[in-house]
Amino acid sequence: MTPEKLIRAEILALKAYHVADSDGMVKLDAMENPYVLPAQLRRELAEHLARVDLNRYPDPTGRKLRELLARKMNVPAGMEILLGNGSDDLIQIVTFACARPGAAMLFPAPTFVMYGVNATLSGMRALRHELREDYTLDRDAFVARVKMDQPALIFIAYPNNPTGVLYPEADVIAVLRAAEGLVVLDEAYHVFAQQSFMPRLAEFPNLVVMRTVSKLGLAGIRLGYLVGRREWIQEFNKVRQAYNVNVLTQAAATFVLERLEVLEEQAARIRAERPGLGNALAALPGVTVTPSAANFFLVRVPDGDRTYEALRRQGVLVRNFNGPGLKNCLRITVGTPDENRILLTAMREAL
Repeated sequence: MTPEKLIRAEILALKAYHVADSDGMVKLDAMENPYVLPAQLRRELAEHLARVDLNRYPDPTGRKLRELLARKMNVPAGMEILLGNGSDDLIQIVTFACARPGAAMLFPAPTFVMYGVNATLSGMRALRHELREDYTLDRDAFVARVKMDQPALIFIAYPNNPTGVLYPEADVIAVLRAAEGLVVLDEAYHVFAQQSFMPRLAEFPNLVVMRTVSKLGLAGIRLGYLVGRREWIQEFNKVRQAYNVNVLTQAAATFVLERLEVLEEQAARIRAERPGLGNALAALPGVTVTPSAANFFLVRVPDGDRTYEALRRQGVLVRNFNGPGLKNCLRITVGTPDENRILLTAMREAL
């Protein structure tokens, strides 16, 4: 017996999510915060984690962490929080919960690949709606698609990944008003966009907001959170795997988020560095830069594969895209000033 005879055909057709080897590289491929925690804070965190009882299961719903997130992230009164092992876990939970037979998921494309992957895994129909050539959203066309297909689930990355585009607030509201299904607003990069629908959750009964602490500077602990009305969260909680957020993640997140100002200061440094990097990339010959509200840029170069490999040979790792709508595109994270200087020097050589 072979896997081909047992594994679902749509799974056989998928490709596993690839993460490039980054050892020894200037790592600008994964939209991570390039700054580590201050040394004293790291020592205090180590002492804090040393006191965690690893022999015990974690709090299954992370009550203390949820209460802290509600306070620190200004979650509106009456809304509840579901924790996940990163945003990927939450995407899977929501998708599986909404995957009635024949149900569809709609999303603007190109966007975060895991939306479509989870549609496939759950048996939902994945409906891509192509963005304009400049990666902006054609609101009228998208709303018409919503009204025509009435998908059970809509994912909108706000701002979008991998383009960095932040759709106008009015466009998102138009989608919310047209949709009869659930709209998940993925605000993974909210700290860089400085815009959020979190304060408006009470206005829209079909809206939930999803975030992660990964881009804030805690990518290694894998923590995401979903905020919405009680009736949504209680159903999604039935799909959540028991103990999906481990004790070390809960302890580390609680400790660091009590000191959120450290991460917010780092995010401000990244925001300050962003325009200079974007302008410098746009000044390079043959390079087109998509304006970004996130901590990365999508750039189009004359030959994406060649430029990507040339950068790798110089010790700089970026993300190479060569799929529908992203031909010859590289996604480049905003790094530290030194990392950005290294990148720009390498780009001039690579082009």
